[in-house]
Amino acid sequence: MGDVKVTTTQRRRPELASFLRSRRARVTPADVGMPPGLRRRTPGLRREEVAQLSGVGVTWYTWLEQGRPINASSQVLDAVARTLRLDLPEREHLYRLAQVPFAPAPEGLTRSTSPEVQSIIDALDPLPAVVYSSRYDILATNPGYRELFVTPEIVDIGVPNALWTLFTVPEESSPVMYRERELPVMVATLRSSYGRHVGEPAWESYIDALAAASPYFAELWASGEVVRPGPRVKTFRHRAVGELRMTSQSLSIDGMPECRIVVYTPEDEETREKAARLREHTENPAS
Repeated sequence: MGDVKVTTTQRRRPELASFLRSRRARVTPADVGMPPGLRRRTPGLRREEVAQLSGVGVTWYTWLEQGRPINASSQVLDAVARTLRLDLPEREHLYRLAQVPFAPAPEGLTRSTSPEVQSIIDALDPLPAVVYSSRYDILATNPGYRELFVTPEIVDIGVPNALWTLFTVPEESSPVMYRERELPVMVATLRSSYGRHVGEPAWESYIDALAAASPYFAELWASGEVVRPGPRVKTFRHRAVGELRMTSQSLSIDGMPECRIVVYTPEDEETREKAARLREHTENPAS
């Protein structure tokens, strides 16, 4: 195992060097408010200019770009990333090559989806489909989901939220059955996302407000359990057709980090028949 780790590190260093040189070459002095100077042979910025703009030593940056075994802090890498005008994927790539844990700066919560994503989940109808954020904000739904899971906008956080709904509605009104089995898993999934946002005001206020609104949530949150999102069989109740057993499947979305499309498919033939009747009820509510 030790040899594998050494080999991986050795491979990353030349890749880091190549990556930094290529990013430096595309940034011109004009991009960073510097005069072009005379007899400039280097495409883009010089090493000493990157070091100066980043607030680091020239020797240290030169060694970094040469792939030498030096330690780099996240603060220094952030400064270099700003100078080289790296976008989020490039910044994450830099961190990985430098073997520094990457934690993206908070950029506010995602509140909406693109028309293209909405068209995808609409095309999945009559299968219920929804776009969730990492804290279960409901960003987009299709008719099948809206019929299955009624979620009001939560005044406290300004957006519909599945977890908030499940913890605050009376149990007999909850669209999800077997809450004692389902809710602990959802809270553990929430905590797996929370680790990337500890200390962020939007997340901290959300957790605090939900804990105040639901002692049961507060109890589960205090347990510290953590799981990753994954396929599960959930049992829903609907006033028109009764119980429906649905398998949930999560799909990632390009360009929307920490958001996912969740699609619910019937788990058995009985549920498929009920789902068909549910669609008839939706299209002909008076029948």
